[in-house]
Parts: sequence; structure tokens; C-alpha cells
Amino acid sequence: MTRVGTESTQYRHVSQAPTLPGAQHTAAPEFDVAALYDGPVATGDPEPGALPLDEKLRQAYFWIVNHAIISPHYDVEFTDGPSAEATLGDSHAKLRLPSGQSYSSFVLIPLLTFAVRRRCLLVGGPGRGKTASAILMGVLAGYPLREVRRAMQHGHPQLTISDLLGTPLPADLVKAERLTDIDIAWRSWLSMRVKIIDEYNRIPTRTQSALLTLMSDGYAEVFDQVYESTDAAWYLTANDDAGGGTYQVIEALRDRIDVVVQALPFNSRFLGELVTRIEQRLRPEEIVPPEIVFSEAEHERMSAEILRVVLPHAVRRRLEFFAAQFELLESAAEQFEYRTKDTAKLAGVDPHLLSSTETGRDRSADLGSQTLGGLSVRALQSVLSYAKALAYFRDRDEVGLDDLRAVLPFVLHDKLVPDDDSPAFDEPGHRAYRTDRVSWIRGMFDKACAEFDRLGLDDDDPVGDLLAEFELGLDGLGEADVTARLARIEALLSEWSRSRKLYGHVYDDALALKYLHQRYVNYRTWLRWR
Repeated sequence: MTRVGTESTQYRHVSQAPTLPGAQHTAAPEFDVAALYDGPVATGDPEPGALPLDEKLRQAYFWIVNHAIISPHYDVEFTDGPSAEATLGDSHAKLRLPSGQSYSSFVLIPLLTFAVRRRCLLVGGPGRGKTASAILMGVLAGYPLREVRRAMQHGHPQLTISDLLGTPLPADLVKAERLTDIDIAWRSWLSMRVKIIDEYNRIPTRTQSALLTLMSDGYAEVFDQVYESTDAAWYLTANDDAGGGTYQVIEALRDRIDVVVQALPFNSRFLGELVTRIEQRLRPEEIVPPEIVFSEAEHERMSAEILRVVLPHAVRRRLEFFAAQFELLESAAEQFEYRTKDTAKLAGVDPHLLSSTETGRDRSADLGSQTLGGLSVRALQSVLSYAKALAYFRDRDEVGLDDLRAVLPFVLHDKLVPDDDSPAFDEPGHRAYRTDRVSWIRGMFDKACAEFDRLGLDDDDPVGDLLAEFELGLDGLGEADVTARLARIEALLSEWSRSRKLYGHVYDDALALKYLHQRYVNYRTWLRWR
């Protein structure tokens, strides 16, 4: 009995602060005049002496990775100076030993999803901890374990919309003369800040549509009755995300998922941990320390603090340059604006068939040739949210390029669809990219950054200069100045027509110049009318 108590105490141990020695604490919340009208209980401000929420989030991470989820895979790597490296096997696989504090994606990504209240898909074989990880997030939100388990929705072929959302009261069905007279017994899970859908690819297509409305628009509808859901962190699980499951997941539902993380295999060297849990009848989700549980007010405040993390212009420019690589498809249309892969897909034409006929670019080097589509606004918003969340987690006031590089592969895992027939995948050392999407996306980002540096866009960005000039406003600008700016835009486009092939970033820049040109033309027209 003594041993049981000792083991239980050990499992409840929370890492001592600071978990990230030497880091600076996130800036205090900005003053809000609304706080003057809040009562002493309603403010949600931290108690005197309370840990900053980013530190509490890190404590939660280390408790989960050390005591709850057995995941010795530190695949989100950061460096703090030179890092050691070993080459193993006939394939010359490189095992990096990062010199900076690094993390397990299977724990970190769901935890960041909890912080920013977005939507995470956990994929991997049965019994690898996907559901357990999602349940832990519900317990971190302060819900009793029994309530988390009962609220979890299990995908199965007979799941109806009423099973998922709620059922009409039988008496109302008999007495009601109008649909608006029917009250709905809504499911309790709709009001929770953590929502779990287990095996979502086993849900019938019609029920998936109702789930899509709830996930994307935040409301449920049954018999013309509407339930407004709260902001929540969503966790969906699937054993196979490549078309497996009882039902094909509708494309719109897949698109609403912000981030995908894979449950990696169990490492047999940690079998002793399983022995201890069996002998002591320990379930980590039952012994979560109260020190790492977030109240609703703390959850709300943490999300607000994450939004205030700054995205520097230099980092934003790298993301802009990377995102511009993928949508261009010159042969898809005659008009310049429609020369995109989306135009081809809307016409029912495989973008690969059209791109293979293009001869103006080196398809092995062109990043755009490796994908069948570009990035949506929703995908880019997810990138920004998770980059800010990771910087916050690492106790930074600004998003670093390493933060952005770390989250991109998980956010864009299902957003960038590879063109498996691209010659880029036949390059030496790149064949594994057909199956390893994390390394593929990260490698493309590194190439985009290298090309950005080669072009010297940090120091010489004429389109950026023109956009910044326009952002200063048009008030007081005379017709002569407007005409001069129009001439600069036309001269820059004329220069490009002589010296550049049309790559994705040039395409986006050209459209940005056309936008500026039209704004100035409209303004000059107004000046002349006045």
C-alpha cells in the first residue's frame, strides 16, 4: 500500500518553474477600460503570486509528456547553438540531437489547440493514445473525467443528427402546431470548451454535414431550433486519414480541421512504464494535478494573450513568399487572374496534366510543381494562430522564423496536396517525401527561405515599398504624384516582362501591382472630377 501511495504522488508531480530557464515572461495584458466596470470576481485577472499562463501551459506539457502520454519522440526540434548528429543505417538516416529545448508534436500540438481553441485531428493506428490525449485536454479544461468521457461522441454508421445534437421533446411533437413550438433537448457536450469526436470517419455523410455546421459556424440546428455553441478546442480522431473508415469524409469537413498530428509508434524501451501502470492500476487522466487545470477565465485570458503575440514583418514576408509558390498554373486560363490550379479543378481538369505541358520553368526546382493546389485563407489563418501559440508557449513576445517553421507541417498536412508524379519527388533523397509530409513541407519552406535570401527581398522589395507607400494614405496626394506612382508600377512590370519567368511569387506580386494601379487610377479619376 505504501508503494501505491508513493507512485501516485510521483505521478502527480508538476515540474518546478521556470520550465524554460532564461526566457522572458510574456508581457502583461493591455489595459482595457471595460475592466473598470467588472466586479472583483468577474475580471478573470490572475491572483497575486499566480504563475503566468504560458508557464502553466508548459507545466501542463511536461506533466503530460513525463507522466501521461508515453511519447519519447522529440520531433519538434529547436537549436541553441551547434547540435550533434549521428548517421545510422544503410539509408544514412540522420538522427539529430537538438541543442535547444525540443518537444513531442503528439503532445505539443493538441496542447496548442487547447490554448487557441481550434480543431485538431489525431491520426494513427489503434491503441496509440489518440483518444487518451483528447480526454486529457478535457480534464485540463476543468471538467470531471466522467463528464469528459460521457460527452465524447463516438463515430459509428448509425449515428444520426439527433444522436449528435439533440432530440425534440416527445410532448412537443404531439402538441406543437408550428416547428418553433418544439423544444429541443440539446446534448450537453455542445456547451463544453473541449469537444471530442472519436473516429469521425465512421460518421454517416448526412450527420457529417451537421457536424460541419457546428464546427465551422458555431451553431446546431434541429427542427428549426438553433443552439449557439461556445468557442471550443475540437479533437477528432481517425485510425486512417487517407480515405479509410466507414464513410468518406466530406471535403468541406476536412477543410475545417486546422492541424493534423500523427501518433507515433510505442517505443519498446518504455515497457516498464506500462508494467507500473498495470501493477498500480494507474490511469493518468484520473490523477491530473489541479495545478495544471485551467479555469474558464484562464482559458479565455490565455487565448487573448496569444493573440497579442507580435508577428514581425520579416517573418510575415517569408510566409507570404512561401504561400505564393503553389497556386499558379499558367496554362489554366487566358486571363491573367484565372491562371491558377483552382481554375483547372473547377473545370474538372487534373492540374498535373496541364502543369506537365509547361516548359518555361524547371519543374524539379519549382515548388509549385509539387502540389495540386494552393493555400486557402483559412489555412493561412490557422498557420498564424499556431505560430503565435508556439511563440507564446516558448515565452516569446514575437513569432520567430523557427516557430513558423515548426508549426507549418502540422497545419498544412492536409492543406497542401502533393502531386506524386512531380519530378521533384524523384530527386535523390526526396523519394521519402511522398509518404513523409512533415519533412516534405518543412523542406519546401526551407527552399523558399533560401530563394528569398538569394533574391535579397529583405533589402530590395520594390512591391513591398509600393504597398507600404500606399498604406500611408492618399489624403493630400496630388495628380502629379499619383501619375508618378502609376509610372513606377508600369515600369516595374515592364522590367519583369523582359527579365523574369513567371513563378508563383512573381504572379502574386504582379496582381498586387495591378491592384495598386487600379486604386491610383480610381483616385486620379476622382481628383480630375473634383
